[in-house]
Amino acid sequence: MESNGSSSTPPPPELNVYPPDEEADGARDKQDPQIHEAQPEGPFRGLGGTPAPSSTKLCGYLNKQGGPLKTWKSRWFAYEEKSCQLFYYRMAHDINSLGKVDLTRATFSYPLRGEEGTFHIQTPERTVILKAANRDAQMYWLQQLQLKRAQFRDQQAEHQSMPRPDNLTAESTPQANNCPANFLPMVKTPSGLVGEEAASLPAPGLNNPLNMSIKHPLIELQNTMHSFRNRQSQEIRQSVFHIDDPTDTQKTTSPKTSTLAVPATTSHQAPESPVKAKCEDSHQNNNSNISQNRKSGKERSRLLDLKDTSQLQHEKLSLAEEVKAQKELVLLLHKVLEAAQLEKRTCAQFLAAEGEQERLELLRHGERCAAELRVQLEALQQENENLRRDLNQRDEHIAELQNSIQLLLQKNQTKQEVILKLSEKLTTCGEDQQYTNGLESETFRQMTMENEQLKDDLKAYKIQNQYLNSEIFQLTMLWRKSSEQEKSLIVKCAVLEANNCQMESRYLGILQKLQESQELNPEQREAVNKMVKDAVQADLKNAIKLNPISDYDEYGFRIAIDYKVEDLKLLAKIQALEFRSQNLLNQEECDGPLLARCAQLLFGRPEGELSSSAEMKGLLRTGLPHEFRVRVWRFMIQTRTKSLRERHPDRYQELCEKSRSSPHLVPRQIQLDLDRTLTSNKHFSPPTSLLIQKLERVLQAFSWHNPTIGYVQGLNRLAAIALLVLQEEEDAFWCLIVIVEHIMPPNYYTKDLVGCQADQRVLKDLMLEKLPRLTAHLEALKVDISLITVEWFLVLFVESLPTRILFKVWDALLYEGSKVIFRYALAVFKYREEAILKIQDSVEMYQYLRIFPNTIADGRKLTSIAFNDMNPLRMRLIQNRRAAHLERLHAEIKELENLQKAYKAERVHCKDKKLDSLASDDEEEV
Repeated sequence: MESNGSSSTPPPPELNVYPPDEEADGARDKQDPQIHEAQPEGPFRGLGGTPAPSSTKLCGYLNKQGGPLKTWKSRWFAYEEKSCQLFYYRMAHDINSLGKVDLTRATFSYPLRGEEGTFHIQTPERTVILKAANRDAQMYWLQQLQLKRAQFRDQQAEHQSMPRPDNLTAESTPQANNCPANFLPMVKTPSGLVGEEAASLPAPGLNNPLNMSIKHPLIELQNTMHSFRNRQSQEIRQSVFHIDDPTDTQKTTSPKTSTLAVPATTSHQAPESPVKAKCEDSHQNNNSNISQNRKSGKERSRLLDLKDTSQLQHEKLSLAEEVKAQKELVLLLHKVLEAAQLEKRTCAQFLAAEGEQERLELLRHGERCAAELRVQLEALQQENENLRRDLNQRDEHIAELQNSIQLLLQKNQTKQEVILKLSEKLTTCGEDQQYTNGLESETFRQMTMENEQLKDDLKAYKIQNQYLNSEIFQLTMLWRKSSEQEKSLIVKCAVLEANNCQMESRYLGILQKLQESQELNPEQREAVNKMVKDAVQADLKNAIKLNPISDYDEYGFRIAIDYKVEDLKLLAKIQALEFRSQNLLNQEECDGPLLARCAQLLFGRPEGELSSSAEMKGLLRTGLPHEFRVRVWRFMIQTRTKSLRERHPDRYQELCEKSRSSPHLVPRQIQLDLDRTLTSNKHFSPPTSLLIQKLERVLQAFSWHNPTIGYVQGLNRLAAIALLVLQEEEDAFWCLIVIVEHIMPPNYYTKDLVGCQADQRVLKDLMLEKLPRLTAHLEALKVDISLITVEWFLVLFVESLPTRILFKVWDALLYEGSKVIFRYALAVFKYREEAILKIQDSVEMYQYLRIFPNTIADGRKLTSIAFNDMNPLRMRLIQNRRAAHLERLHAEIKELENLQKAYKAERVHCKDKKLDSLASDDEEEV
């Protein structure tokens, strides 16, 4: 066995038959030779340590429950500030601890109905049950442990240089006296139970043999030898717990004062005068004081002698008891050692035997010993049977005596009954009155006792509630500090990873420019192409991510687009890096002022009580957080469809029933477009998805609601976005009605798309005003932007803008109307104006215009351009230009229809003439 660097013969297995669990983790500590470095110093390690001020140390005797029998064992507990651990020893002067309790993640409580002074220390590994001498000591230990735990966490946070939260100032720490955490007043230090004063007293339970730790016999021996050496050297070196008695200083200084107080005689004799008389009086007073001091010094010395004698006798008794206990321990160890040596000797003889005959002889010898032991066992069993028979005979004799006693008791009872009957006739009235008074007084006494007991219980519950509140408050403060520290670290990691993504994106952009450059020689171009190929093949998902972000957003859309064209894979990689950088930088956006504004405006208010306001408008332009988007969308949809819903409360259910009863009247195009709806969204990818079934019912109900439009391509994507946000079929149905019939102009989703064509002409007019350079460049290349933007307007930028920006567009669109589409369309071109101006080929221009909106990563910048740089842009201006272009379009359509009619009439006339000529030719042939 090894303990603290010392080695000896390994103990036999009998030592571990009944291991107590009180020192479960202490056994591991004793095997480590470095354990002394972590143990407390000063009064925590007893007489062998270095003294420290008692005001900063927490130590004292407590009872600890442990062992298989769950018995109480007295232990000296000492707190170590450096590691926030509670070490425990058998006595205060021991140098090696029996175990420790980690308080860094511990919680403290105490049972109300348990034994007095009992409290629990709960750690993630185990629960330690301790018991103090009384309730004051119990509450003192609990409050001090709470305080030490909080101080250690604060010191650890300062040591790690963690940023301190703004809302957790120094006044909010549990150490402050005016802190709300002080639910209970601080308990004063109990005298004689904790600190140095407790260490100077004899250890409780010293004579109890169960108080010793059987699991650590070597540690017990080391502590005992250390205490013997300290007592032998007590005359040379004092204990760290020695306190100087003020009477000692008086005893040492009294002789000096007496000698100094004696006046010196001089040979010069002055004449008698009043001054001389005064001096003589003062000399007499000094002599009387000297005699009094001598008497008091003798009394003090006698008292000190008596005190020293009593201390020596007390120490002698304690040493004798300790020596007795140690002798019993040594005797036990000797017996175990003899058994082990005997077994070892027998095994050695058996192994050392040279031939089979000798080994056989040894086995026969063992059999003979076993036979002798069996004979002894039979003799003992026979003796046991004899003792049992004697015991049965004695039990029968006792039963006879009890029967005789019972008969005597019955005789005595009959005599008492006769006496009572005679006395009842004399005291009937008096006894009745006394009996009544006795019952009333007994009832009152019981009620008083119950009332007092209930008051005590109520007081105990209040104290326990206050303590538990303080413990919950402190744990909440610790959790809040830890969460703030974790949050700050996450933000730092996100910023670092975003900077890394930006650097990698710039690197890939430089590679793209080098690949397009015409000034490189073949070797350089080959090297650049190889670097581009390696960069494209590198998997972004397998990169080390300090703050991982999912490939899909909260609505199921893929964040980065996977281009199938080989030439665009590098652009996709650059785009993925930019998206990731923006997501990392903006992922805490909703935790800032935006979330606070939303909570202030929307929290605790039902959807019916929301109202339109300038604050709501600004909030929707910024973009709603995911948590509040559903409520605000429902409010805006219900506001626009309130009258229709009041007239037809069950409109959606009726339309669904019609579509089920007449499936042949439902447009077949709906079935064809379902599998092509939002292919980049994981919720619509599997054909058996529930959202696809809901989408089909919503589109069928809308085709019955508005038979003029029925169904056109593009409505499936609008309804799908509404389903992703609102989740309910009926809400998505009403959202589709709001967009088609209230927000967008009439004839927008008809077959000729007249309304959409008019908006394309309005957009060209606005681009000529807001972006003249870009418009001139596109006209020079003969590029018609309506071929690109018509899809933006029909499906409201679905699958054209990144989803994070798309939902911002829809937030403002549902509130402000269709002018938001023009703002964002102009902002998209303004965002990439410089890149578009660099393209000089029309084919390349069309290719770039198809994909560049999805490459926009900075949603804040785009929103700022839409609502700031594009001002002024009023709805009245858009409506006036729409009306003018619609009038021109209707005229053009009417002119086209007239041309078609004239062409058809002319064609019919030509056909009639041709038939007449053919008929005349036939007649001539005949």
